[in-house]
Amino acid sequence: MSSIHNKDIGTKQKALAINLDPKIYGSFAEIGAGQDVAANFFKAGASSGTIAKTMSAYDMIFSDAIYGAQQGKRYVTENRLMSMLEKEYDLLIERLAAQRGDTTNFFAFADTASALNYHKTNDGHGWMGVRFQLEPNGAFNDVVLHVKMLDNDTNMQQQAVGILGVNLIYACFYYNDNPAVFLLSLMDDLSKDRIQIDMIRFEGPNFTKVDNRLMSLHLVKYGFSDAALFGPNGKNLQPSEVLYKKHIVVIRGRFRPLINVHLDMLNTGVRQFMQEPDVDKDNVVVVTELTLQALKERNADDSADIDEKDFLDRVDILCSLGQTVLISNFHEYYKLVAYLSKITKLKMGVVLGYPNLEYIFSEEHYKDLPGGILESFATLFSRNVKLFIYPTLRDGVIWNCLRFYPPPHLIDLYRYLIANNKIEDIRHYKESNLHVETDRVLDLIKQGAEGWEEFVPNEVAAIIKERCLFGYHCEAPVIPAPASEAAPSNDTVTSEA
Repeated sequence: MSSIHNKDIGTKQKALAINLDPKIYGSFAEIGAGQDVAANFFKAGASSGTIAKTMSAYDMIFSDAIYGAQQGKRYVTENRLMSMLEKEYDLLIERLAAQRGDTTNFFAFADTASALNYHKTNDGHGWMGVRFQLEPNGAFNDVVLHVKMLDNDTNMQQQAVGILGVNLIYACFYYNDNPAVFLLSLMDDLSKDRIQIDMIRFEGPNFTKVDNRLMSLHLVKYGFSDAALFGPNGKNLQPSEVLYKKHIVVIRGRFRPLINVHLDMLNTGVRQFMQEPDVDKDNVVVVTELTLQALKERNADDSADIDEKDFLDRVDILCSLGQTVLISNFHEYYKLVAYLSKITKLKMGVVLGYPNLEYIFSEEHYKDLPGGILESFATLFSRNVKLFIYPTLRDGVIWNCLRFYPPPHLIDLYRYLIANNKIEDIRHYKESNLHVETDRVLDLIKQGAEGWEEFVPNEVAAIIKERCLFGYHCEAPVIPAPASEAAPSNDTVTSEA
């Protein structure tokens, strides 16, 4: 039976419940700002029933001596966290398994965090995780997450980390059978303007049915983060770790399905971006972006919710082509650019179709901004970013930047952006692609019409057919009759695996 989220239990009650559970026993290791997690268990009472050891390797030399030297001397990293979890969990098993291993579910909690400095010139963030057993002498599981601390006060940030750590440990032992409840419970006694969780990963024998890509989607869907990232192998990634000090090229789409037009947009846009004089070709990361709005569009039942299978189908195709996928809640491009600009100061490229250029210059989309379209443009174009526009065919005419006519009062603004190298047409595109529309290809796939394969990359066509994606009608496989029902024969029958 799945766990039910008890929203009424507070931080102290959670810590006390764990302290009073005779099976749960473990250690805490905290570096930097994360000094409040173990303290919550001490303050709750009966902590001797839970805590084998607490420690803080605050000094870098001590930390290196215990957990190994860090490459680049960066200590608030996933690598440091994993070194801590491995070291502390192994010590527990080595020293206590013989004595109480038959009756105890061991755990090791670790965090490494950096709060606001004295001058408040940095962004508070940290890594935390738990390695734990769910049965005595059982194999361990890992839950690892990355958190952004948004309070404008160091003490408040430390307090928030302390609450989150208790929530995480409690969820590991009491909500482990329900990933959705697990995630929601992490924000108990917290608010989204205090904490953002932009990466979480579940691993271990008790989480074999958990798809971490869906967990990334849920982080954004629940509002725990504005964006989540994962790589071509489907592994969840922390955006700042991957995109820090990188040139970023991003292309947004529904990708339902990904067709030749998308691939041509991506390839020509990236190639043109690489030719920019201020771009280091060896330091570029290409990202395909799916927004929540795109995932909600045109559901089969016209609902406003997200079809998780449909989401995974799109992701599987993107990953099969080697793409790094970003899920975001940035409906407007200026919000996407603002987010990425906090991670990198290097030049970025945004590849988009001509209709999106029209969208960007439509003032109706900025009614909620006090400064209207000028406020959005100040965010979008004041950054080191350039838009690359892929043309569109309408009524036999190819529409591009040269044919774009914004409202009269915005013409001078548009000319300014063109003159200052902020917007540029994509060149050397395949004109034959302009006759193809994504929705038309999707209809052909659903109808099983001949020839739809020519409009999508070969890898995409193969996956659609193999997995019956996007409404493609697969023929039912012929299932051989069981041997007991087969006609008797005097011949020797060989069964092949």
